[in-house]
Amino acid sequence: MFTVCFLSSAVRCQPLSRALCLLEKFMVNWPCILKLDGDDELIYLGSETDLNCECVGLIFSSDDRVIDSEGFVYSLVSDASTAVNLVGNSVQISAEDASRLIQCHEFCRAEVCLTKIQFETVSDAIKCLKS
Repeated sequence: MFTVCFLSSAVRCQPLSRALCLLEKFMVNWPCILKLDGDDELIYLGSETDLNCECVGLIFSSDDRVIDSEGFVYSLVSDASTAVNLVGNSVQISAEDASRLIQCHEFCRAEVCLTKIQFETVSDAIKCLKS
């Protein structure tokens, strides 16, 4: 089961059956990237199935994030079952921020000229990781 909750101020939400947010009907826009705290390498997530597969056995920290194709940032939360839940934190990154994340990721791989890595949209940045 996959759950997304959007927490604002004192509003708390109950688990939902799909990637649907509380009041604003906010949907996760796939594909996404998984950004682990302290690691510049990014993990491409094409779907919620990919997210759950990547997180099997993963001990994630409270600072790990999932970023969707619109730039919305989510925290990872695990429940008693093996489900991975995403909690929206009302942060949205820009295409420039996404480009910087991709530059750091590619620097680790040392395969691409970093100055050529610029994207018009967050979605374009995430899609480049698919290959």
